[in-house]
Amino acid sequence: MKIVFSHRLIKKEELSSDNMKDVIKNVSKGIYISIKGENLPKGSRLVKIYSTKVQGAKRIVLLVETVSGDSFFLFYRSKNDKIGQNISIQNLVFKKELQKYLLILKEDLAVKNYSVFDYDL
Repeated sequence: MKIVFSHRLIKKEELSSDNMKDVIKNVSKGIYISIKGENLPKGSRLVKIYSTKVQGAKRIVLLVETVSGDSFFLFYRSKNDKIGQNISIQNLVFKKELQKYLLILKEDLAVKNYSVFDYDL
C-alpha cells in the first residue's frame, strides 16, 4: 500500500521528517476510525488515527481510496488545537480547513507535487 504526502500540505502542517515517520508508522498499523466528510472524491473515505508520542497526543487525518487502500495525508494535529480537539464535520473549523486541504491535495496531485511512500499492513 502507499501513502501520498502533498508537498504543500507537508508545509502547511509543518511536518518534520520525524513526524512523517510517525504518520507512516501509524498508518501501517491499519487502525483507523472512519469519520464523516463532505465533498469527498468518489470512492474515498476519511479516517483519523490517534498517535501518542512523548511530545504529546496527535491526530492524523487521511483520505483513503476504498478500492486500493492507498492513503493521502491531510492533517497532523495536536489534540489541543482547534482542529485536533474535535475532528468531525460538526467542528466548523475542521470542516472549512478540510475543504481547503482537499483542494490543495487535488491541485498537488495534478501537478505531481507530492511524495509517495510504500508500507505494509
